[in-house]
Amino acid sequence: MTSILTNVAAMSALQTLRSIGSSMETTQDRVSSGMRVGEASDNAAYWSIATTMRSDNMALSAVQDALGLGAAKVDTAYAGMEAAIDVVKEIKAKLVTATEQGVDKVKVQEEVKQLQEQLKSIGAGATFNGENWLAGGADDATVVTGFVRGSDGTVKVTTADRK
Repeated sequence: MTSILTNVAAMSALQTLRSIGSSMETTQDRVSSGMRVGEASDNAAYWSIATTMRSDNMALSAVQDALGLGAAKVDTAYAGMEAAIDVVKEIKAKLVTATEQGVDKVKVQEEVKQLQEQLKSIGAGATFNGENWLAGGADDATVVTGFVRGSDGTVKVTTADRK
């Protein structure tokens, strides 16, 4: 009678099952975490790179949000400028009209005053997130323009100043 302890085939099968069980545990860890390298003990170099990349992804998400806010500020100022340009064109047309003979200059002046008030209203209304770039209240306004990781590993968020 042979026992499991002396049966070579059974011992080989048991060792194979243990190896498969260990490999299956590793695979399940990778599948559940979604990462090939979940811990530094799996592969220290890959883990370091993956950790840096996850950190950069979070930073890039924040930069993307800041870029959206910056774009909204610029769009608000741009829309205000376009509206102001249209009003200035109307003022110019009124002034040309006032040079013609037989035109009531008092009425034209009243219309120009109304357009000037409209221009002030446009300037005051071009505000986003408490900043008004048209009224000149934000002298130190900056907008995030990007995220850069240098070859030496340093991280820098780039900005543009409004001048």
